[in-house]
Amino acid sequence: MRADARRNRERIVAAALQLFAERGPAASMEEIAREAGLGVGTLYRHFPDRRALLEELADDTLDRLLEFAGGLAREAEAAPGDTAHWDAFLRLVDYCAGQPLSLFKAFFEENAAPAARAEKERAADAMISSLAERAQKEGSLRGDITPAEVVRVLNAVVCRPGARADDPLATVMLDGLAAPGRRTAPPASPAAGDG
Repeated sequence: MRADARRNRERIVAAALQLFAERGPAASMEEIAREAGLGVGTLYRHFPDRRALLEELADDTLDRLLEFAGGLAREAEAAPGDTAHWDAFLRLVDYCAGQPLSLFKAFFEENAAPAARAEKERAADAMISSLAERAQKEGSLRGDITPAEVVRVLNAVVCRPGARADDPLATVMLDGLAAPGRRTAPPASPAAGDG
């Protein structure tokens, strides 16, 4: 792929992620092209239909989620203190709430995901489960719920339209998962919105 074509594709993906995160599935292909500063014809040369664009976005979002979660896990392992994994979990909730996960969840409930994406989803769930298990071992996440149940609860909270880390549903979830006396507000982090 030529350098200019690659840049155009990257601009389309970035614009689509932004618009879908802000507006959900209502964002049109024309609006995405306009936000990217490109013509609609350029968008359709890269993505012949909405499904092709959503598949690319889902793959990109999962890749970034895996990278972010992996970085959080490494930081938590190296961090001093008795709440490093809980703090990492809070940052993960904050990060996930800013992604257009509800869009992908709705789309792929109706359309089977390719095997490679399903494998990425399993890898992301395993990373989150491992982070939850380590938070339980440090005593910051309650121990009477399995890590797999933590993953399901987290998915229900962040994979919905309008999800925010500080909205009432996320706050109640975090209050419910926290061991007694633990902070439930996500710590401020410049990395929380990075991809």
